[in-house]
Amino acid sequence: MTLQTLSDIFGEVERPAASTGESSGWAWATHDAYTTEEGEAAWALACSITGHRYTDRASGPDRVETVFLASTPACACPHGQNYMVPHCDEHPFQFAYSRGGFEQTYFNLGRHRESRRAGGMADLLVRELLEAGIVGRDTPAYDTQPGFNADGAQTVRIIADHFGLPSPLLDLAPMGSST
Repeated sequence: MTLQTLSDIFGEVERPAASTGESSGWAWATHDAYTTEEGEAAWALACSITGHRYTDRASGPDRVETVFLASTPACACPHGQNYMVPHCDEHPFQFAYSRGGFEQTYFNLGRHRESRRAGGMADLLVRELLEAGIVGRDTPAYDTQPGFNADGAQTVRIIADHFGLPSPLLDLAPMGSST
């Protein structure tokens, strides 16, 4: 999907991007966290862009993919540790990879939350997460290094490397701010 098409879609739902760009084969947009008047959250719109509603607007024959990263910090919501629901309206899933109108994998970041993954391809990143000691039975860094991956920054780097995401986008908003 071209940057113009992506920008047009966000404009149509009256959520123009705060910043946009193209790099490494990705068109990207940043937003403050939001929920539309119709109740659709930013992460849900990122998923629906990949579905049949927008397929005729894709610039290539391949399916549209989106990688959603929220830089909102994890909150203390009682249901925030459950991978099947967002933390709360203000703290959505912090990562979602969508294709074909469905979340292929999604989870929250930091403090071992990556262990609770869901989606049609929930284990898409498990090899990289295991190698980094972020998930799995043997995760000694959590015991020996206070604050290990507490903000999810190491996980974000794994996601960026896996998908070849442009680094300018990741440099715009450090974890803990609203994107």
